[in-house]
Amino acid sequence: MTDIDEIDGGRGDMLLGIVLLYWALHDRLECAEPDLSKQERLTLLRLSRPSRMGDLARRMQALPSSLTALVDGLETRGLVQRRRDPEDRRAWLIELTDTGRARREEMLAEASQALRDATGLPEADLDILGDLLARIRAHIKAEGLPKGLPF
Repeated sequence: MTDIDEIDGGRGDMLLGIVLLYWALHDRLECAEPDLSKQERLTLLRLSRPSRMGDLARRMQALPSSLTALVDGLETRGLVQRRRDPEDRRAWLIELTDTGRARREEMLAEASQALRDATGLPEADLDILGDLLARIRAHIKAEGLPKGLPF
């Protein structure tokens, strides 16, 4: 970091680092899946296991009607499917198809590579960063997510 880039050598620089990392990752990940919208990518990432439509909408802080339209598009492309929830036949579960699972795995691999490229950190440091970010995420979720965040 050059002198001109420094804010104060402390917390301000940490904040600048977080912002720069966000933008570096944002640019790399936007290009990785140009045929999917940001909301569609986030939906695929959220579907590590089948989820009820209402639960998924709540976790994504989306209106159920908005999520229905989004899932319709993913279903049309063969990435997700709906099935009745065996625990409550009134509810629908959304789950990845084989194609959707493969696409999700590709996205996770691309995100992992983008993180390595953007940070320049060795794997051991990325593990530490991952642990810290998981703790930060848990704290923020416990305090209450800011409105409008899609995750």
